[in-house]
Amino acid sequence: MAQSAPPVLSVVPTRALVDEKFKVLVENLAPGSPVTLHSLHQSDDQDYWEAFGHYISDHRGTVSVAEDLSFGGTYTGVEVMGLLWSMRPLPGTREGVRLRKRNVCTPMLVSISVYRGHLAEGFRDQSPLASVLIERWYMAPGVQRIDIREKGVRGTLLIPPGPGPFPGVLDMWGGGGKLAEYRSSLLASHGYASFVLEYFTDDEMRKTVGLSYFEAAFDILKNHPQVIPDRIGIFGFCLGSSAAMHMVTRSTIVKASSKYLEHVYVKVYATNTLPEKKSFNTCLDGLLSINVLFQPLCCVGVSGFHVIPPEYSMRGVSEVVDKYFHVICVDENNHQIWREVALQLMKDPSKKLNMGNISCPLLLVIGLDDQNCAASKFAEDIIQTLNDTGKDHLLTTVQYPGAGHLIEPPFSPHIRATAFMTGSNSKLILLLGGQTKPHADAQEDGWRKILAFLQHHLYFSTTTTARM
Repeated sequence: MAQSAPPVLSVVPTRALVDEKFKVLVENLAPGSPVTLHSLHQSDDQDYWEAFGHYISDHRGTVSVAEDLSFGGTYTGVEVMGLLWSMRPLPGTREGVRLRKRNVCTPMLVSISVYRGHLAEGFRDQSPLASVLIERWYMAPGVQRIDIREKGVRGTLLIPPGPGPFPGVLDMWGGGGKLAEYRSSLLASHGYASFVLEYFTDDEMRKTVGLSYFEAAFDILKNHPQVIPDRIGIFGFCLGSSAAMHMVTRSTIVKASSKYLEHVYVKVYATNTLPEKKSFNTCLDGLLSINVLFQPLCCVGVSGFHVIPPEYSMRGVSEVVDKYFHVICVDENNHQIWREVALQLMKDPSKKLNMGNISCPLLLVIGLDDQNCAASKFAEDIIQTLNDTGKDHLLTTVQYPGAGHLIEPPFSPHIRATAFMTGSNSKLILLLGGQTKPHADAQEDGWRKILAFLQHHLYFSTTTTARM
């Protein structure tokens, strides 16, 4: 009797951007066979992450993750990307780890395997029926990565493939420290010259960085030859969203570079703001001294707030936490809950930004189970302010029940709690909140809405996304 063919596992595509879906298919199983599909990834921090789902093959001996139910594991139901978004650290991993891509020039390597039976542990002690190694990239082919060290500003500029110039995005993360390039790399892969800032990584930066730092970064971005100077948006997460809102409500120090003066002159001339009609050459000297406000065309705030005035340096964040330490509570795992800290500031009107000053569209992305920052409460205050000032048409809010604080690009693992280093260099575990499935849904839908928002306001038309 002829021997039956061995099981075959296929993953399509095997090489893709991290926000692209894949299809996982197992064939040549016996009908009604219980199997476990398992994913394994070693992070750039050398931690191992895994996910798994329990399946039963159909009458053809096939399991299709896109069509079949997972009956157990780290996810259940029909979940096309469950093998990624439900990943968790292997048992015994240090507490509070977070999956972040440190080196965007290399892919995330994920091993997808199929095992006989329904397993929940001991995968390394078993031989898989079949395995496939896949690549997940934040950086599409042709994206340029440029280190920026000028005007006292530190960061990385990611430029899309192609001749350009491109719309720009100033990308600002939160207070977790260290330069995180992966979101900007993905934005560049979608056609935006994205400049991600480093601003909270050491004691010196915490003491000195204020609003002028972000203004200088904006100036660097708009003056880059691959950036369209009047098509720039700002993208902030947590503390970065506070900095973004400072810029769109308070900043007036944005100047045009001389290389764009002719473009600017045409705009100024068209609005009749020059005292008299003159040729470009005769007005050149005068224009060099004009402050032309290339203001951001749009702003995205994820899990954000609009308190802590810009006269604070980043050191002020630690001072605020120390001042309101008495309102910090802990959960059953001794993880700190900071959501009440910023709310204390909001009680003082002098500590709030006047959001009625905004003149560009604003998108707020909010998790309703955010235990680190009560972003939904701040959104309510912003909505009220914009209603009162007749600017409610500028605001779009998307709120997600069951989502926590750390809303990342799609299919990223849910991080409910993470290690955090305070300004006094003491380490603690912060509770970020969220439940795995609704948080994953929020990340997928939120990213789709963010890209649509940026495209609408920065491209004004359909744009081509780079593909792997």
